[in-house]
Amino acid sequence: MKHSEGFLNVVNDAKSRIREVTVDETKQRMKANPDAKLIDVREDNEWQVGHAAGAHHLGKGIIERDIEATVPDKATELILYCGGGFRSALAADVLQTMGYTNVFSMAGGWKAWKDSGGDVA
Repeated sequence: MKHSEGFLNVVNDAKSRIREVTVDETKQRMKANPDAKLIDVREDNEWQVGHAAGAHHLGKGIIERDIEATVPDKATELILYCGGGFRSALAADVLQTMGYTNVFSMAGGWKAWKDSGGDVA
């Protein structure tokens, strides 16, 4: 997908403040910390077509509204993903602003997860 220059500027600004992990690092982190949460921030229709096994769905449009009820402990390890790693970077930046201290964005998103042979549901 071709993204506009303005969107990419916003994403790159967010990426300067967040931590990204690869799919392999995500899998390692999930294995090492069973309390870590993998969160899919894609739209409802994208989630319904398929998602990473064990992921929770909090779309980018509602994550700020619902995250504190879903994950009240702001030290919980959260790994966010979207389709390609752009929206998850934006969401990770916002969650850090809300006080979440252990947030990551999965580089490459859903596409990279599927390409790696990650478990899907």
